[in-house]
Amino acid sequence: MRLTDCDLPAMSATAVMDPSGHVGHISHRTDEASVDIVAVDTVGSESSEDDSVGERDEGATTPDEPSVTLDSAPEVQSQKTEAPRHSSPTVVPPVLSLWTSQCDGEVKLRMSATGLASEQPVTVSQLLGRAVQRYGDQAALAWKEGEQWSKMSYREYHQQCRTIAKSFLKLGLERWHGVGILGFNSAEWFIANIAAILAGGLAVGIYTTNSPEACQYVAENCRANIIVVENHKQLQKVLQVQDKLPHLKAIIQYRDTLKEKRPNLFTWAELVEMGRNEPDNRLDEIIASQKPSQCCSLIYTSGTTGQPKGVMLSHDNITWTALIAAETVRLNDGTVSQEEIVSYLPLSHIAAQMIDIWLTMRIGGVAYFAQPDALKGSLVVTLREVRPTAFMGVPRVWEKMQENMKSVAAKSSTVRRRVAVWAKGVGLQTNLGRMQSNGSVSGRPLNYLLARQLVFRKVRKALGLDRCTRCYTGAAPIARDTLEFFLSLDIPVYELYGMSECSGPHTISLPDAFRLTSCGKVIKGCETKIMTPDSEGSGEICFWGRHIFMGYLNMPEKMGEALDAEGWLRSGDLGKHDAEGFLYITGRIKELIITAGGENIPPVPVEDAVKEAMPLISNAMLIGDKRKFLSMLLTIKCQMNMETGAPEDELTPDALDLCQKLGSPATRVSEIAGGRDRAVNAAIQEAINSANEHATSNAQRIQKWVVLEHDFSIPGGELGPTMKLKRPEVLKMYKEQIENFYNEVVTAETPLAPN
Repeated sequence: MRLTDCDLPAMSATAVMDPSGHVGHISHRTDEASVDIVAVDTVGSESSEDDSVGERDEGATTPDEPSVTLDSAPEVQSQKTEAPRHSSPTVVPPVLSLWTSQCDGEVKLRMSATGLASEQPVTVSQLLGRAVQRYGDQAALAWKEGEQWSKMSYREYHQQCRTIAKSFLKLGLERWHGVGILGFNSAEWFIANIAAILAGGLAVGIYTTNSPEACQYVAENCRANIIVVENHKQLQKVLQVQDKLPHLKAIIQYRDTLKEKRPNLFTWAELVEMGRNEPDNRLDEIIASQKPSQCCSLIYTSGTTGQPKGVMLSHDNITWTALIAAETVRLNDGTVSQEEIVSYLPLSHIAAQMIDIWLTMRIGGVAYFAQPDALKGSLVVTLREVRPTAFMGVPRVWEKMQENMKSVAAKSSTVRRRVAVWAKGVGLQTNLGRMQSNGSVSGRPLNYLLARQLVFRKVRKALGLDRCTRCYTGAAPIARDTLEFFLSLDIPVYELYGMSECSGPHTISLPDAFRLTSCGKVIKGCETKIMTPDSEGSGEICFWGRHIFMGYLNMPEKMGEALDAEGWLRSGDLGKHDAEGFLYITGRIKELIITAGGENIPPVPVEDAVKEAMPLISNAMLIGDKRKFLSMLLTIKCQMNMETGAPEDELTPDALDLCQKLGSPATRVSEIAGGRDRAVNAAIQEAINSANEHATSNAQRIQKWVVLEHDFSIPGGELGPTMKLKRPEVLKMYKEQIENFYNEVVTAETPLAPN
């Protein structure tokens, strides 16, 4: 059933036709005729969140153009003039006003005359109303109280959102002002987010790992009238900076009892009571005035370079992307069979919001909330209880599962280990065959059926994934070794790719369309363009579709880099398509290393090659910008503190096992770092040599490297909230080690390891 089949009032929206007649680039597009959604499957959105769509010259302005509706708009013929990849001229917004930097502005929707991109635009309120009509008494949210799961139906969910929206209005929430939400995933988080939108405000997630100063920046930037916090710990961050937040009118704490009473500080129970008997008139008027082409949510980029940018998402960005992601992945509609997901990834990130809130609402699924310590070890317990039908994990989650399974396997009997090795060989061979045949199966070999019975089913049950038909990864690159490990256990992990600026997903891998290390094909109704491809077909990846964001809040000067002259979103990522249309990421433009000799080197493939050749390595960072040769910082896989997330000195079980095989007695990072272990040093040098063998020139050879004293981490400052490497920060933090590389010049013929 289409989103527009629910007898909701039609909303007017401005629109612009798709660009046509593209010349001089590689473009992959999916724009089929509109179809009914019968069985919608998998969780959506990868988030390769924009951390470095960079600055341009200031001075861009938004012309005040008349609205152009789909019915009256003449067909637009695009005339393509591709800007050089590194140029940064001041760009005036396109004449059809595809973007704005004002939170109360409107944009023209990138609609098509036919296909899924022509679907009628709807608001968040309409999406929620449709869910109530279609799935009213079915469970929408579930959370643990003691040993029991409590559930809330879609009808109750809707009513709670309206009640809290009325409370927000009573507390003084103004139109286009933010409601900041600072806490772990919960029913209150979901409800506060939706209520903020219904009440005409802007829903704003704030990372729980933010410092008080970082919280202040976000709250001030969105002019937050209200901030919702989880507990006393998060409350203290807001209280430390509240004097610097002139728009702040109220703070609500939704977990634990208040340790102190302050003016304008409320519990969640008080908030619910406040709105319970408020009249509906004012709220209904605000909802009726909302348009799909207006802003309703802000996603703040994680800011690996500079201050975070407020990504403005419209109602249509959210509701249309949820529709298309559901259609692309074919998740079950809730009237047929409810999909069940576990909500645990940070909701301040677009991937978690799109999957947990919007996509689940679109298909009538149910979201189960994990415990706050999910990423510290309790996630697997929740997975075993819920047994989700779809699961999204960032690479580090899959890596931790891999490490734990290897640790358990190492303690098994010889017979069990041999059976597991045999089964994994069968599983990898079988699934690679399926991948190459695009999912088609002409009978399953007997050895596969036996391996599934003896090993695969038990592994899935132990992980809580025995009912899971879709396992996804996104937000950061994942190692091929990890993908192959799970594929060998008959658990294909499909990659997603996108960013905050495209509302989450842009390409998605599917059971009948995936390739290892590819992030899939473009979602339906959208387009991909490779700008100025090189001789190998690699260039900047650009996006087009109704999922493209409205603009950066109050930052018109940033839009010249974000959008090209025609309005295509520039990802900042380098990539290429294969002959079948699968997209491969080859690096980031801003990460390109340009050596002193002028050679351009994308670091990620080199780093991945070293890590693949030496599984003991956790992180690798290539150095060499404006330098005479390349060097590399390396870290070793180690245990992480379950409370703080900080790296510890003890090696992981997997790393211990590898050290033993190398003949090393090391059990700690400190016994390896700085070149202290000869056996490990020799193995790392072999991995470096292996990577160097594939270098196309001497300039691309790694000549020096060092193992650091501890692994990179979020609390350490080397990684961002989505586990992406903050290269500028690492360069500053390890300046001394880096300068040591270049104190003595070496040649490509005499590579040196650390002394």
